[in-house]
Amino acid sequence: MAAWPKRQLQPVSHWLLDTDSLTQRLQLGGAPFSVQRRSQGWHKPTLSERKALNLPSKQMALIREVVLLRDGQPVVFARSVFPSTTLTGELRWLRQLQNRSLGSILFSSPGLRRRPFEVARLPGSTPLIPEDLHQDQPAWGRRSVFLLNRRPLLVAEIFLESFRPWCDHRSLQRSQRRWSSRTLSGASPAR
Repeated sequence: MAAWPKRQLQPVSHWLLDTDSLTQRLQLGGAPFSVQRRSQGWHKPTLSERKALNLPSKQMALIREVVLLRDGQPVVFARSVFPSTTLTGELRWLRQLQNRSLGSILFSSPGLRRRPFEVARLPGSTPLIPEDLHQDQPAWGRRSVFLLNRRPLLVAEIFLESFRPWCDHRSLQRSQRRWSSRTLSGASPAR
């Protein structure tokens, strides 16, 4: 697999490639943090999501979309895809997250592994972002497959223009319309 040079991501890589909990990092700094669930239900994952999770074409998954807010402002849109086989037995509680942060739960689980990130620079009006969150500026996104007790789930996070660290880096020119299928050089699975 080809690798994206990290220098192309340098201004924002410390956020995009951080393998620790994004939730925990957003809670640092004192601004009030909250999770707003936008939707949750059983749907057919996109082709890209099915490939990332190695799912058959007709398999349904629980898809959860949330917005992470700091000081009342939406800063990250997140979409999680839970295959039905992941939500059985001791992991069935994942169906009941409501407005709780998935990250805070995942990163406290001893059986957690994370595969390498996929990173993309997306148009601000990408269909991956709900229409009411569309923006003028491109958006950086990342996604990775987590293995919780060896069961997969996919988490995609798109950083919105109201996310303060991005404000100084809008001049970056690279534009990707789809998730990159390339592994990032230097990115490695977490724990």
